[in-house]
Amino acid sequence: MSSSDPKNPEEAKPSFDDQASKEATESLTSTKTLEETDHTNTPVGENQEEEEDGDEGECGFCLFMKGGGCKDAFIAWEDCIKQAEEKKEDIVENCFEVTSALKLCMEAHADYYEPILRAEKAAEQEAIKQLEKEKEEEAAAAAEKSQSNEKEK
Repeated sequence: MSSSDPKNPEEAKPSFDDQASKEATESLTSTKTLEETDHTNTPVGENQEEEEDGDEGECGFCLFMKGGGCKDAFIAWEDCIKQAEEKKEDIVENCFEVTSALKLCMEAHADYYEPILRAEKAAEQEAIKQLEKEKEEEAAAAAEKSQSNEKEK
């Protein structure tokens, strides 16, 4: 990561404007699988030694996630996703426990993972709005169909 001044807590917190946070946010809102994600064009941070950590070609989101206190939980989640994809199994069902553990860990380390948690909450709220809109459209279509059937009688 970066060498920050421990006396200044603002420098220790990730900025939502930094590249890793932007990529993490984009990754959360993307529908690509891990296999479809391009891991080759991500720049490595100034003080990050790619070969030493074995992070060669790793995506910015992955580097960001492994840079905080939930590295082990993220690696377990990542491995579960890859295995489920390889076996063509249900990711949600098979990886529910490791996903829950990762989320709990991220919440426990919210000072670092705040940009991801915020993006996840925004995506969740958008999904709820979309579902409500679809329900309203279905209800309107059903009401219109009902009126149409009543007129035919």
